[in-house]
Amino acid sequence: MKDIVKIPRVLLPREDVDLKKWAVIACDQFTSQGQYWQQLKDYCGEVSALNIIFPEYYLEKGSMEERIQSINSYMQKYLSEGVFREVHGVILTERITSYGHKRTGILLALDLDQYDFTTGKLPIRATEATVKERLPVRLRIRENALLELPHVLILIDDEEKTVVERARASVTEDDLLYSTELNMKGGSVKGYLLKDPQPILDALLALADKDRMLRRYGDETPFLFAVGDGNHSVATAKLLWERIKPGLTESEREHHPARYVLAEVGNLYDDDLAFEAIHRVIFGAGEPFIKEMSETLSGEGHVSILYRGEMYGVSVPRVAAEAVKAVQEFIDKYIASHEGVSVDYIHGDGNLAEVAAAKDGVAIFMPVMEKSDLFPYVVKHGSLPRKTFSMGEAEEKRYYLEARRIIED
Repeated sequence: MKDIVKIPRVLLPREDVDLKKWAVIACDQFTSQGQYWQQLKDYCGEVSALNIIFPEYYLEKGSMEERIQSINSYMQKYLSEGVFREVHGVILTERITSYGHKRTGILLALDLDQYDFTTGKLPIRATEATVKERLPVRLRIRENALLELPHVLILIDDEEKTVVERARASVTEDDLLYSTELNMKGGSVKGYLLKDPQPILDALLALADKDRMLRRYGDETPFLFAVGDGNHSVATAKLLWERIKPGLTESEREHHPARYVLAEVGNLYDDDLAFEAIHRVIFGAGEPFIKEMSETLSGEGHVSILYRGEMYGVSVPRVAAEAVKAVQEFIDKYIASHEGVSVDYIHGDGNLAEVAAAKDGVAIFMPVMEKSDLFPYVVKHGSLPRKTFSMGEAEEKRYYLEARRIIED
């Protein structure tokens, strides 16, 4: 357990780079809203993280290989032209979103040897079912990349607030590394360098004490980190590491940068952390879909459906995770048996209604999971159904700002 975290070597844009143009939203947001990405491209310019990420909106649009080559070229260009400065240390991030929420986290490198998205018994665990079909394209994007940029948000179950909150109390404005407003209604973010991270890391590892595990979950198997956002990104990093590892000596494996994934670690019990629903919009379907869904599902809970300005109600299980599972299984079966029907996952009620209206979709407003249920559910049942919850609205997702080498110099 002691090697599960590593103090990372973080690459930050040098001080003369415009961070408002550099930092951009996570690649898996606004997947049905091309105008968002076009507006962002028009704003950001030549020196921006937008040039070294692959927004999922573009996955089926144009040449994927051409875009990947462009990403790799920009990474090499930014490294060779000295766009980055390196910081070796633990960075505390403080994000204030446009919704007025504050999210505080610490940036750490996590050991992929202690993560497995299939068994769910290692100290780092996925919170949602991994869709293996989504991994090959992400692996193709990562396999020759020189850098990773994190949008992964990891949660710890720290009700006593001994880790992140302690780190926040230890920094002052003298420790400030960066501060910027964020584009596209993202709010603002600051980063501080921890002067003495070891007490924080010690408190973090203490959360995985066996006696504590038994008291909280009835299971002594260490469970320290739950992947809150970016499950498929961590799974992709794991697959690449498993591909690289056999060709290395034991000594090389111990220090290879691809063994780790850079992530922001936050507290589940952060007062401002809110779980939001991830809604569904169904394309190529209409009233027959709604009728069949109403006849198939049942329970003491309820989801609302919007289609062509009309609202419908469907009964579902009362527990949010079970409701998501039931709805998702119905959607999957319906798509499999109806040609031309597809689904997208949308954050935010307004975005859902906008996408559904623009593309004649069936909008399903999903229920919200209680965040206190997360760790006990994962211990007892393994991963949640995919796309069960979101940590905030779409604009509140992590912005790419920091980077880290994943190929040795």
